[in-house]
Amino acid sequence: MRVLVTGGAGFIGSHLVDAFLSKGYEVRILDSLDARVHPHGMPAYVPKEAEFIKGSVTDRTTWERALEGVDVVSHQAAYQDYMLDFSRFLMVNSVSTALLYEVLVERGWRPRKVIIASSQAVYGEGQYTCPTHGFFLAKNRSHEQMKSGEWEVRCPQCNDASTPKFMEESHPNPCNQYAVSKLSGEQIGVGLGRLHQIPTVALRYSITQGPRQSLFNQYSGILRIFTARALAGEPLLIYEDGRQTRDFVHIDDVVDANFCALEGDVNFESFNVGSGASTSISQYAELIIRKLGTDIRTLTPGQYRLGDNRHSVSSISKLQKLGWSPKRGLPQILDDFLSWVDQIGGIPEKVLDAYQDMIDRGVIQPAC
Repeated sequence: MRVLVTGGAGFIGSHLVDAFLSKGYEVRILDSLDARVHPHGMPAYVPKEAEFIKGSVTDRTTWERALEGVDVVSHQAAYQDYMLDFSRFLMVNSVSTALLYEVLVERGWRPRKVIIASSQAVYGEGQYTCPTHGFFLAKNRSHEQMKSGEWEVRCPQCNDASTPKFMEESHPNPCNQYAVSKLSGEQIGVGLGRLHQIPTVALRYSITQGPRQSLFNQYSGILRIFTARALAGEPLLIYEDGRQTRDFVHIDDVVDANFCALEGDVNFESFNVGSGASTSISQYAELIIRKLGTDIRTLTPGQYRLGDNRHSVSSISKLQKLGWSPKRGLPQILDDFLSWVDQIGGIPEKVLDAYQDMIDRGVIQPAC
C-alpha cells in the first residue's frame, strides 16, 4: 500500500514516514521545505527510499500529483507560530484540507483512510468548573487581567477562582488564529469525509516533543527554546508566573496513536493524543536544568504572550478505549531530545532572536 505523508520532512511527519516504511508501506512525502523550519533544505534524516514531492498543500496541482494512487493520507503539514500573518494559518491549515477532499472527490479517489493532524489548541482557554456555577468554557483572559498579573481563570458569573478540567473532545473552544484554523481543518475533513464516504479521523495532538524538532524556529516550542538558552548559558525565560500547566507527549506515542487510528474500526471522529499528565512550566524548566547539570537559573520577568492559555491538559480516555496509551514520560522526552541534539553537534549558533522579535511585534507584553 502507498501512503502520502504531507509535511513528511518535518518533525512529526518524518517519524511517521519512518514508521510507515518499517511496516512495508510505499511512502510518498509532500513538503514545501519552508526555510524557517528547514534553512538548509532537505534534512538528512529523510529516507531516500521515500518518494519526495516538493510543493505546497495550498496548491491544487500539487495535490493532484501527490494523491494519485494513494491508499492512506497522513495530513501532517501545518503552519504554527506566534506571528501576525493570520490569513496564512487558514490557508495552510484549513484551505489545504478542503483542497485535499476537493481533489479526492473530483477524481473519484477513495483512500482507505485520511488522518488529519489537529491540535490541543482547539480548546482555547480550556474547560473549567466553578464551585458555585459548575462547568464553563473559559474565554480569553482580558488584557486588563493579564496586565494586573492576575493569571488564573475565574468564573465569568461570580469571578471566583475556578478549577481546570482535563479537556474533553466534545468541547472545542478556539480563541486564536492557529486554533481556529486547526479546528476548521479537522471539521472540513471529518464532515466531507462522512459526506463522501472517505474514512477520516482527526487527532488533536498535545505538545509533541522529541528528536528532530526544528532547532531554527524559536518562536514556539518550549523544549528547543529552553534547551538552547540553557546550553548558551542564558536564563530560562518563563512567562506569567510559571504555574501554568501543559501536557507533553513523546513523539513515539504520537506515532503509535496514528497507527491506532489508522488500524482501528473508527471513523469521522476526533481524538486527543496526550500524556494525561499535568506539568507546570516551572517544573519543566527545573527538570531541564537538572538534566543538563548546569547552574542556569530561571527568570520570570512578569511578561505574558498573546494567545497563550493558562492550563492545557487533555483527557486521553477516548483514545485509550481503542487500546492506545502513552508509554513514555517527560524524563524520556528530555533524554531522547538531548541525546539527539548531542548527536547532531549541538544547537545552531546563529538563530533568530525570536524573543526580541516577539517583543517588537507586540506578541510579548509586560504586566504592570
